[in-house]
Amino acid sequence: MQVGAVARLVNVSVRTLHHYDEIALVVPSGRTPKGYRTYSSADVERLHQVLTYRELGFPLETVAALLDDPGVDAMAHLRRQRDLLNERIDHLHAMAAAVDKMMEAKKMGMQLTPEEQREIFGDNWLGEEYAEEAEQRWGETDAWKQSQERTASFTKDDWAAIKDETDRLEADFAAALQNAVAADSAEAGVLAERHRATIARHYDCNHEMHVNLAETYISDERFAKHYNDIAPGLAQYVRDVIVANAARQE
Repeated sequence: MQVGAVARLVNVSVRTLHHYDEIALVVPSGRTPKGYRTYSSADVERLHQVLTYRELGFPLETVAALLDDPGVDAMAHLRRQRDLLNERIDHLHAMAAAVDKMMEAKKMGMQLTPEEQREIFGDNWLGEEYAEEAEQRWGETDAWKQSQERTASFTKDDWAAIKDETDRLEADFAAALQNAVAADSAEAGVLAERHRATIARHYDCNHEMHVNLAETYISDERFAKHYNDIAPGLAQYVRDVIVANAARQE
């Protein structure tokens, strides 16, 4: 193959191939009848190895030393390159995961690092898993837009306060369940209104919307698990309290 064809094959410039030839890194081993240099299959294989090492960040001098080491055969080079590529892939995956977390934080309107989010909300926090789904379901609604606007200015201390408030409220719900407080009682209604107030930090939440949200506490297994891990049957109880409270407002 002549230089132009090889350049197109490996997606480098002819100038690059000429440079590799000049420094004896990849030298075409054949010639046409008119004297043009041509690359054999072995030459192209060496060129691929050069390009792989270059992609991994090795300078040309080091690449030449690696390829011309008499104690290393072609298979050894391929194994070494494969190991190095695996390390590069792992590194890129880690970087991609970090970018994903930043995107999730932006979607949630949080001005927190992933570490801060995990620190505040714990390892079983649903936010990361729920953010994209929530945007797909409600991204065009006024409530979603309100939530994005309001939470954009929240600080780490704000989120910590919200988490503390939520923990206390959930503990009070669990205590009411344990003490057999009727879901349609005035005492339970106070808990429902406290719950609605926590939602109103993010967006305007009327009683109809509150009921719709409460239904997800039993229909969505993630929410159900969250509440039922606090106390068995708590998801159903919280839902019933909110529904009963809304009915009293009619």
